[in-house]
Parts: sequence; C-alpha cells; structure tokens
Amino acid sequence: MEEFGKRKIQKIRKSDVRRLYNGMLDAKKMAVNTMETIHNVLHQIFKLAVEDGYIRLNPTDEVLGDIKRAHNYETPKRHALTIDQQRAFVDFTAKTPKYRHWLPLFTFFLGTGCRVSEVVGLRWEDIDFERNLISINHNMVYYQREKGKCYYSVSTPKTPAGNRIIPMLPEVRQAILDEKSYQTEVGLKCNAIVDGYTDFIFLNRDGCPHNPQTINRTIARLALSYNEEELERAEKQNRKPLLIPHFSCHNLRHTFATRYCENETNLKVIQEILGHKDIKTTMDVYAEATQDAKVQSFANLSGKIRIR
Repeated sequence: MEEFGKRKIQKIRKSDVRRLYNGMLDAKKMAVNTMETIHNVLHQIFKLAVEDGYIRLNPTDEVLGDIKRAHNYETPKRHALTIDQQRAFVDFTAKTPKYRHWLPLFTFFLGTGCRVSEVVGLRWEDIDFERNLISINHNMVYYQREKGKCYYSVSTPKTPAGNRIIPMLPEVRQAILDEKSYQTEVGLKCNAIVDGYTDFIFLNRDGCPHNPQTINRTIARLALSYNEEELERAEKQNRKPLLIPHFSCHNLRHTFATRYCENETNLKVIQEILGHKDIKTTMDVYAEATQDAKVQSFANLSGKIRIR
C-alpha cells in the first residue's frame, strides 16, 4: 500500500490497482466491504485526475468487479461449469506443478459423476480394469462425532439406486493408473482402515483418504489462482476474461451430469449412472442441462418452417 501511494498518478495502471486489491485481500484477509470503501476513495481520486486532465483513463474502472469475481464473492447462477470453464479448470490443473497431483482425482469426478463420499471411499478392488467397470457399493463420510474430533465412517448406499456399476471412460482409466504411478513414485501407501475398509485409491500425503473439506479448499485456491492469472492475460490481450466461478465437489458431479445429459437422451440410463433414487431428480438435471440446447435449436429453426 505504501509503495502504491508513493507512485506518480500518471504511472498507475489498472494492473497495479488489481495487484493492490489482491494483496490486501490475500495478506490482510480484508472483508470485501472494507475493500469497497477503499475502492470508492481511490475511484474518486482518479476520477478527479481524469477531469483535471492529468490522466486519460481511470485505472480503477471495473477493477472491483473483476476482483469480486476472481475471489468468488458473486454467487454463480449455474450449478455446472460450462465447457470452456471446465476446460480451463482442467488445463490449469494439469500445467500448474502445485496442483498437478490433484488432476487424477478431478478427472475421476468429471468422468464419473460420483458423489464425494463415493470417491474418497473408492478402493482398488472396486475397479475392474479387465471390463473397464467401476463398482460403487459404499459411501465414506467425514464427520464430527465428538467436540474437536472428526472421524471417517463407511456405510452402504441409502437406497438401491446408489449401488451401481459405472462404465470407465478411457480418460478415467488413465487417471486412475496415473494416480497409482504417482503413489509408487513418491512411496505413498494406504495406511487407513475405516470400518473394515482399506486400500483406498485417492490418498493425502499421510496415506489417508481425502477429507472432502480439503478437496473443496483446494478447488477454491486453484480457481482463485487461475482467475488472477486469467485477468492479467485478458487485459494484455484486450479481451474479456474467462473466469471460473466458485464451486465445490458437488459441482463437479453436476458438471458431469450436464455433459452427460447433453449427449444422452435416455433418462433411465442417466438415472442409473448418477444413482438417483427418484427419476424426477434426473429430469430436473436433464431439463437444466438441455435448456441452452433448446434455445439454440429454435434459433436454428427460425425461418425454416412456414407458420404465417
């Protein structure tokens, strides 16, 4: 903040203001309403500088909105990532050393639509590599049983629909093999036994199943890192940034469901793969997923049928 305040007003660029705001939020854990107050003051100062002819453009214009979106202060309207957002998320994970080891886990989410309780509890014996099938036959939850102490617990699916077989996509198969190779490379082995279940596939650095909250925090940090870089790239390339909204493990499941519904019309098959007890749940997902397709289909229909 001190360095920013000492610079000549003609030397301040939009990227400098964005860097200032990001620094305040990251380092000082500043509330967004506090940052809005600071922004309002800076905006007025630079506005006067524009009016008096010291600078041509106000470098604070639109920065606050960009920062809010990058830090996920706006609630996303959609429950699933768009195709472009999904691609950006996967590509950024793959190319960033800090997050690359998470790619097999995220690929599994996006390629199966499994619930987080099903993913963290998945065992090697649940994978049939010969027939390329995944058996979903239990859930593992992480909850607080007593104050200050949390535990894993395994249970069978609450309904018969939750007990299912999912065909394994080639990308998912490779992701699981990549996870196995990574664990072998770093000497990671499962050392957890939960209600008689062990040999879990996706492990943290201690050899224990992932905590869903940890996965969600990682997603949040990853999305924020991507958004901050994307804002800088978009400004340099003079284009609108492609930002990733705030989302969680459940949104990865919904993203798979959306992609699946966009390519499959058999609701019964979709219901079985997603493990929905009620077909109405599947129909709601299908209706939302295909809404854009319906709009596009009518746009293509315009002028092609004689109705007057």
